[in-house]
Amino acid sequence: MVRVRRDIVRIAAVILLQVAVAVAHEKEGVTPTFSFNGFGTAGVVYSDEDQADFVAGTLAPDGVGATRDWSAEVDSRLGLQLSSDITRSLSGVVQLVAEQRYDDTYTPTVEWANLALDVTPDLSVRAGRMVLPSFMVSEYRKVGYANPWVRPPQEVYGIVPVSNTDGVQVSYRSRFDQFTNTLRASYGRNDFDLPGGGEGRARGGVTLVDTLEWGASTLFAQYSSVDLTLEQVNPLFNAFRQFGPPGDAIADRYDVNDTRFEFISLGARYDPGDWFVMGELAWLESRSFIGDRQGWYVTGGYRFGSITPYVTLAGADDHGNNSDPGLPPAGLPPPLAAMAANLNTGLNQLLADSTEQKSISAGARWDFARNVALKVQVDYLDLDPGSGGVLVNEQPGFVPGGSVTLFSIALDFVF
Repeated sequence: MVRVRRDIVRIAAVILLQVAVAVAHEKEGVTPTFSFNGFGTAGVVYSDEDQADFVAGTLAPDGVGATRDWSAEVDSRLGLQLSSDITRSLSGVVQLVAEQRYDDTYTPTVEWANLALDVTPDLSVRAGRMVLPSFMVSEYRKVGYANPWVRPPQEVYGIVPVSNTDGVQVSYRSRFDQFTNTLRASYGRNDFDLPGGGEGRARGGVTLVDTLEWGASTLFAQYSSVDLTLEQVNPLFNAFRQFGPPGDAIADRYDVNDTRFEFISLGARYDPGDWFVMGELAWLESRSFIGDRQGWYVTGGYRFGSITPYVTLAGADDHGNNSDPGLPPAGLPPPLAAMAANLNTGLNQLLADSTEQKSISAGARWDFARNVALKVQVDYLDLDPGSGGVLVNEQPGFVPGGSVTLFSIALDFVF
C-alpha cells in the first residue's frame, strides 16, 4: 500500500507539472500535444520440471513448474503510456505496467514518470523515474512486440532484474560521417520489494552507457555501480556479528548492507533487414553472498515474409564461494554452539544457490496482423551439476543439475 501511494504521488507530480507548464505556454501561443499508447503480452508457459519454478524475473515469487504445469503469469503484462510534448524543448512521459509482482498480484506500478529537456538538438536532461539502461534492449525489455524472443534471455537479463531508477540522466548525441554516437550518464536510486517480505534499496547508482550506430550495426557498452541493501539477509548476518570478530569477518564478507555492486555489459547487433544477429555479455561483481556472476547470449534469425524463425544460445556462470565453514562451534557453550551451527546452515543455503547453466532456445514469430505478433518458443535448459540454474522456489524434492524443457506461446501487441 505504501508503494502504491508513492507511485500515485509521482504520477500526480509529473502530470501537475506538465499541466502547469502547458497552461503557462498556452498563453504564449504554444499548444502542448499529448499521445496515448500501450503494449501487452498474453502468454502461457509449460515446464516439465515439477520441483522448481521458472520465472521471467527474479523478483517474481513463483512461476511455472512446481507451482503449476502451465502458467499465464510468467510473461503476461499490460503497459499504458501517456506522452506529452509540452513545448518544443520540454516533454514528459508516464508509463504504467501491470505484471506479476513480488506479492503475486497484478497491481499496476509506475515504470516511468519523468520530464526531459532538450538543451540543444543533441544534448538533453531527464529527471524523474526512467529506464535503467543496463542492457542493449532495456528501453523495451518489457515490450514483447519489439523483441525477437518471447522473453529476454534470463542468463543475462536476470542478473539485474530492476528495470527503472529514480534520478537524473544526461544524454549527448554526436555524429561523424555515417556514425551516430550517444553517451548517457545517470545517477539515481531505487526501492523494490522482495518475494517473501523485505525490501531492497539501491543508493548512489551511477550508470554510464555508450551506443554507437552506423547503418545496420549497433555497438553497446555499459558500466554501473550501486550500493545495495537486501533487508531479507540482514538479520542473519547481524546474528553472526554477535559472535565477535569471527562473526564480523563473515558478515563483512557476505552481507548485502550498503554493499558495492559493479555491473558491466557489452552488446552488438547487426540487422540488414532480411536477417539479424545480436548478442550480449554481462558481468556482475560484488563482495557478498551473491558473488560474481557472468552471462551471455547470441540470437540469430531470418525473416521469411511475416514469419521469423530464430535460435538463441545462452549461458550463465557463478564465481564465488559455494560453501563456507562459518563459525567454529568448538569451545562454545552448548546453546551458542547450536546457534552457530544454525547460522552456518543458513549461510551455506545462501551460498549454494548457484545459477550456472547453458541453454538453447528455438522459436518463430508470425506477424499476422498490424502491430500484432504470435510467438512460439521452446527452451532447453542444461543445468550445471549441483546448480539450480535460473530456477526459483525450489522444493525439497528438487535435484540440482539435470535439464528443463519449457514451451511458450505469446501474443504480443502494441497500440
